[in-house]
Amino acid sequence: MIKKVNLAEKFSRFQDFWKPKIAGELNDSYVKLVKLKGEFIGHKHEAEDELFLVVKGRMTIKFRDAGIWR
Repeated sequence: MIKKVNLAEKFSRFQDFWKPKIAGELNDSYVKLVKLKGEFIGHKHEAEDELFLVVKGRMTIKFRDAGIWR
């Protein structure tokens, strides 16, 4: 069953930073929400892809050879 998720409403349910919350599922993968603050240095997932959707604010992602700022 397809279920609509209101991201603003889901984000309003928590205030803590760096603790991902599951908002839904899509194609056998979790859709997770997280509030970030400050700098986070390095991590990777061997068996997962990631999508970063910035809802409010700005984020810089640095790779070994480049950076993305939005």
